[in-house]
Amino acid sequence: MVSTVESRPGYGQLLRTPGALSFVLPGFAARQPFAMLTMSIVLLVQHTTGSFGSAGAVAAVTGISMALFAPQSGRLADRFGQSAVLIPGVLVNAVAVVLLAALALADAPLWALFLAAVPAGASVPQVGPMVRARWAAVLDRPDRAHLLPTAAAFESVTDELTFVVGPVLATALCTYVHPGAGLAAQAVLTLAGGLLFAAQRGTQPARAAASGERSAQASALSIPGVRALIVAMLGIGAVFGGMQVSLTAFAEEIGQAGVNGLLYGIFAAGNMIAGIACGAIVWKVGPRRRLLLGYALLTVVASTLWTLNSVALFAVVGLLVGMSIAPALITAFTLVEQLVPASARTEAFTWLTGAVAFGQAAAVTVAGRLADAHGASFGFLVPAVATALALLTLFALRNRLVPASKGRTVARGVGHRALATVD
Repeated sequence: MVSTVESRPGYGQLLRTPGALSFVLPGFAARQPFAMLTMSIVLLVQHTTGSFGSAGAVAAVTGISMALFAPQSGRLADRFGQSAVLIPGVLVNAVAVVLLAALALADAPLWALFLAAVPAGASVPQVGPMVRARWAAVLDRPDRAHLLPTAAAFESVTDELTFVVGPVLATALCTYVHPGAGLAAQAVLTLAGGLLFAAQRGTQPARAAASGERSAQASALSIPGVRALIVAMLGIGAVFGGMQVSLTAFAEEIGQAGVNGLLYGIFAAGNMIAGIACGAIVWKVGPRRRLLLGYALLTVVASTLWTLNSVALFAVVGLLVGMSIAPALITAFTLVEQLVPASARTEAFTWLTGAVAFGQAAAVTVAGRLADAHGASFGFLVPAVATALALLTLFALRNRLVPASKGRTVARGVGHRALATVD
């Protein structure tokens, strides 16, 4: 099938898609609290226990719980509709986060914090995957399909904008207002933003049961390409988690506790800047090759973090690490849209975001222990090792990233037609 594109794909054209702004703006508000959660937990628990290891472990339980429950939430959303899953989820999450904060401030034993962290993580609203599923639904027609890569880039930029604002806001609240203020604000924003997004029912993807669509795959996880992408997301999550804890430990070591939010914001800003650029490029390189090249670049840059020892160097290299994440992350989500049928996309997106959360949780735990025992520089070894292992695995599984339909003809830009490539 031939699709002719009359104008170059871009963000303006994307946002003029009918119905887009009705879910983009509430979706941005609803995902903001997630960017605050891990940082708020680390800062609060470290304040009450004096241990980065304990703080990282509690944050890790939250992340692991989210990783385990997020795909189930996505599968339920595909089956019953997003609002039916989101509304009870945000109510549970707000209560669970407030309970976790209260226990930490009451100097509850560590096991009690672990117990409270389970529902706090399990109920995290999966707004990002739901927004991506809405983009896939509204762009699922011949005259709009060329905007799918731009939508993936736009969502990466939106995610990273929240990760610029979220950690800085959480750090400011916990440092200058009250140690529990970050989690309190997170609970309020989750409730308000989640309910606002859930109210936008007109752009929800059709429920699989209602549409009568039946996939040959029982679950998105049964698609080999999805499993390969999960490995890549685990490594990216390790970068996020290792950076959060290790930058916090570094700031403590130099006696400038507030600088960690600034440095993490610079790191996230690099991701956002690269994401904007990725969405503006008409790619001539296939998505599979882009993923492998982007991941190799991320691995090389992340491997230098443990050698740094100044705020200026962390600002520069952190920016480069962030810029290296965007191409891999955007391409992974673009591949999901090619590999997974519409009836399972929300679930597939939640597997990827869950893998990021799981990798982040594991990295927070390991980096926290290393920072406690040996200093911040050892914590930065976690992103280096994790991305190297993920790159090797991804390269070995690269043949799983080939879409089932190899012969589609798509437009590459103004006046160009070419066979879709996977390399």
